[in-house]
Amino acid sequence: MTSTIQHAQAAEIAVVAPLDKVLSYAIPAALAGVVHIGSRVRVPLGRRQVVGYVMGWIEPGDAKLKDILEVIDPHPLFHARHADFYLRAARYYVYPPGEAVRTALPAGLSALDSKPVVLRDKLYRPTTCEEQPQGARQREVLDFIRAANQVSLSQLRQQFATPHTVLQRLLELGLLHVEEIERCRDPFAEMAVAVHHPVDLNPAQQQAVTQIEGALESASFRPFLLHGVTGSGKTEVYLRAIARVLEQGRQALMLVPEIALTPQLVTRFRSWFQNHEVRLAVLHSGLSDGERYDAWRQVARGDVDVVIGARSAVFAPLPDLGLIVVDEEHDGSYKQSEGFRYNARDLALMRGQMDEAVVVLGSATPVLTTYQRALEGHLTYLQLPERTSERTMPQVHLVDLAQHEGESLLSEPLQTALSEALKAGEQTLLLLNRRGYAPFLLCHDCGASIRCPNCDITLTYSQVQRSLRCHYCDFHQSPPNNCERCSGVRLLPEGMGTERLEEEIRQTFPDARVERMDRDTTSRKGAHHRLIEQMMSGAIDVLIGTQMIAKGHDFPAVTLVGVLNADTALNLPDFRSAERVFSLLSQVAGRAGRGDRPGRVMIQTYAADNYALDYVARHDYQGFAELELSQRQALAYPPFGYLVHLVLSGNDERKVNNAAEQICANLEPGAVDVEILGPAPCLLPRLRNKHRVQILLKAKQRDPLRRKIEQLSRFRAKLPAGVVLTVDVDPVDMF
Repeated sequence: MTSTIQHAQAAEIAVVAPLDKVLSYAIPAALAGVVHIGSRVRVPLGRRQVVGYVMGWIEPGDAKLKDILEVIDPHPLFHARHADFYLRAARYYVYPPGEAVRTALPAGLSALDSKPVVLRDKLYRPTTCEEQPQGARQREVLDFIRAANQVSLSQLRQQFATPHTVLQRLLELGLLHVEEIERCRDPFAEMAVAVHHPVDLNPAQQQAVTQIEGALESASFRPFLLHGVTGSGKTEVYLRAIARVLEQGRQALMLVPEIALTPQLVTRFRSWFQNHEVRLAVLHSGLSDGERYDAWRQVARGDVDVVIGARSAVFAPLPDLGLIVVDEEHDGSYKQSEGFRYNARDLALMRGQMDEAVVVLGSATPVLTTYQRALEGHLTYLQLPERTSERTMPQVHLVDLAQHEGESLLSEPLQTALSEALKAGEQTLLLLNRRGYAPFLLCHDCGASIRCPNCDITLTYSQVQRSLRCHYCDFHQSPPNNCERCSGVRLLPEGMGTERLEEEIRQTFPDARVERMDRDTTSRKGAHHRLIEQMMSGAIDVLIGTQMIAKGHDFPAVTLVGVLNADTALNLPDFRSAERVFSLLSQVAGRAGRGDRPGRVMIQTYAADNYALDYVARHDYQGFAELELSQRQALAYPPFGYLVHLVLSGNDERKVNNAAEQICANLEPGAVDVEILGPAPCLLPRLRNKHRVQILLKAKQRDPLRRKIEQLSRFRAKLPAGVVLTVDVDPVDMF
């Protein structure tokens, strides 16, 4: 039963439901001292009960409000300033606030009955009694506890085989106190801490550190762009800045684009801060639900100094945040591609502004919107133009595949370079941004290919798994023996993927130690970390991978980088295609020559005269940016304009098309300042068995675009059954 009795106090609740506003609920007398901002609660919504999150207080006035039914968690999951941040982010990205908060929180905190298991431990402390027990084992355990002052049961079990009976006896003798405590799961507890070797900063690094530290002294919002070539020591600048903010008694948040980078970074942090009592937490989706829940609660309690994490860590409830670092800020992984389509880089700036924190965006290839904002003075521009220790940038060679037709997957120049690297005992990275064995199977009798029944794309063939798989909806099937169209038997793999490249490398260089890093080989927990450790220890000669091998890894023994399909992304119908290619190739090229030996890069291409590849070969970011920005400005594309991408999807193609036409017709009146492009089929017109139509809103100013977006809530309510409207503000891709 729900009460509608008027109460003196009420709360604003973001319910986990597709509602574009928070709802008001009364706080019953029984819960008056228990409900806090950040509490997860159970509330009535129509005829059902749902989870909600307390976002603020209101005066109920004369309204008759339904009661909050239950407070699910004993402690709040975030604080008032975080509630304001979550609501502002939800408004900006036009997403239901309750769903936005659910996305921000650890998995498993949106269902009514979901309460992640809290692990318990026992903490033993010595009493003031200085007597010694008679048993040798008892004395050994007691001396250990006295030396440490307090020791947990889990630590004692690691140190001593079976301490239970010994501990029980010491308690009976009055030599120990014991209390039950909560034990947090630490995914990196067993990670060895490397010895820290202090480094001297070069003048450019020192200047960057000085400017960031000066901003930290002001304790106000100051955004920076740290533009440093690959291997220029950006991480050392981050560490110095974090050390300074910790000295001030404030906290730091560091975002990385890829989960795979987290273990490496945690190792470096623990090494750098091993002589300081720095409390570190890790937040990303690769952790178990329990590990992430424990880390989140530690952060919310204020028991953490530094949070390291991927995209979702931008929501970490640090109560006294002084510094946010966004490493590899150019990376598209910071943009959530489904559901709450936020960009963690942009939210880092929003949060820095709200928390009066310094924000440092770092990259060797900054996204052009960030670079332009720095040129305009909205961010302080810091540059690291050279590599540390006087190391040189790698030489980049463009291999024109038109002159090497009929050769294997590796052109003759790349094959020769790989052979030389192997003979010299050096490591090689090979980038092929397509996983699987081949992009598709082709019938050589009738020309048919096997396509996904749910999406308008071909199925990728995996020879290792002997399966055909769709990388969008995860549909999979065994390869057929005969063509479904003509019953022909000549179904052969076409094109190349990382599996096929691995097979060829093993056949061509049978003595080489070859491994592969893509989503197929790194799906299991810890797989990324194991491959990185093998690379660092020299146990791998050739690492083949998709774009994840280009993301921030520091392998000193890599002297050769090969790129096999540089042209693929250049041909995509996207105004950012050249920028993406330039960034990816510059980043992967930067993995070469980071140690004592010089590096070289070989890029196989059919478009050797393409301007983006030319700038990559010359390591000329400024030249590329100047040309690309001039083209963007002429067309009013970001950063000289703003975009909102609308996608309508549903099972009934006619309904989807009609709904898209209706939205365009309703948006059109008075659309002088907003250009409406579409409706048109999406690049992938059918995905996961849903027909998809897109509309692009484009404007030179943000305000008129925001006014158009505000109209969408009315249209959403009038959409026909089965048709869904997705709004993507500041889209990164439009596939």
